[in-house]
Amino acid sequence: MPSQILDNALGGIGRTPLIRLDKIAQANGLKCNLLGKVEFMSAGGSVKDRIAKAMVEAAERDGKLIAGKSVVIEPTSGNTGIGLAMACAIKGYSVIITLPNKMSLEKEALLRALGAEVIRTPTEAAWDSPDSHIGVANRLQREIPYGIILDQYRNVNNPLAHELTTGPEIIEAVVSTPSTSSKPSTQKVDVMVAGAGTGGTITGIARAIKKTHNVECAVVAIDPKGSILAQPENLNTANDGEAYIVEGIGYDFVPDVLDRTEVDSWVKTGDEESFVAVQALMKTEGLLVGGSSGSALAGALRYLKSDAGKNIADTPGKNVVVLLPDGIRNYMSKPWFLKIAMESEPSPLANTIAKILKTKESVTGAAQIASVHEESGSSSNRAERISEAQSFTTMVDRLHI
Repeated sequence: MPSQILDNALGGIGRTPLIRLDKIAQANGLKCNLLGKVEFMSAGGSVKDRIAKAMVEAAERDGKLIAGKSVVIEPTSGNTGIGLAMACAIKGYSVIITLPNKMSLEKEALLRALGAEVIRTPTEAAWDSPDSHIGVANRLQREIPYGIILDQYRNVNNPLAHELTTGPEIIEAVVSTPSTSSKPSTQKVDVMVAGAGTGGTITGIARAIKKTHNVECAVVAIDPKGSILAQPENLNTANDGEAYIVEGIGYDFVPDVLDRTEVDSWVKTGDEESFVAVQALMKTEGLLVGGSSGSALAGALRYLKSDAGKNIADTPGKNVVVLLPDGIRNYMSKPWFLKIAMESEPSPLANTIAKILKTKESVTGAAQIASVHEESGSSSNRAERISEAQSFTTMVDRLHI
């Protein structure tokens, strides 16, 4: 993490920590080291900050962005848009983001707060439809003077950003952490796990690791059920075209920047297991991650329990790195998160609290309400006190009394 004064927020992109997920490893009987690359600690809140910065700076070097004139247009599931909106706010370019309806309200709010214009498109529209987020972006680019699509799906700076930053950061953290008797390490990245959306992340990191560090590293890509990115193709047929809730990974076409030859194994994941994994990352490791991070962890655990990964899982010192792309900030209004946060079964401590409050409820609640009726103040003051008393009862109810 940077220790010096930065010129602007772009300097706070990347350099995210690699954190041990020991509690999850232990709960799943893993002897290997399970490590999370925590990308929500980047300045814009996701792994996509890296490619946004890289694409903007490359376009400036190439003379494709003109100060005071250029309008950056991008079809995105949200995080790339946030990264671009942040970079363009700093550099002074106008931004238009096209975003499928499926994506969270929080993403749209953040984009608008950064000064971007946001156009929502039908989630069900195929990628090559004129109504899709890609189709609408293309139309706007054709008709708006100085409009430019940096195009994360084709832009070589997408995987290159990860080959030059994310991958080397992971390698440096693993190599520079000594092996000890209590925490043995091969000091190599033995398995790399990441979700596939545009595919730039998994492609770039895989290239960095295999070219400069460990050619034998097993690269595992995670693809949600309903997407068609996984290979062999028969992995996709059971759930072909099925809608899924997780955002930011999976597509109905194969982006140009995804080099599937860099991937050794594909794992398909479902929404339910992804959200269970999110809850585990929060409640046991204290990491406030988003849904695609849960997909990455769920896929990693599935791989490590398979024939292909079991030997790694059973070997102390082997290092398995899981890319955790973004944080929960973008999903707090989503039903799946509210269910985790507000509808979970009461803990033993919650039951203890409930018992304590229940014994006092009738006395305290009645005293508050009686006080309201006896008070000689204004009607508005009486209403406020009644509301407080009712809130107390609601609080007790929510503690499952």
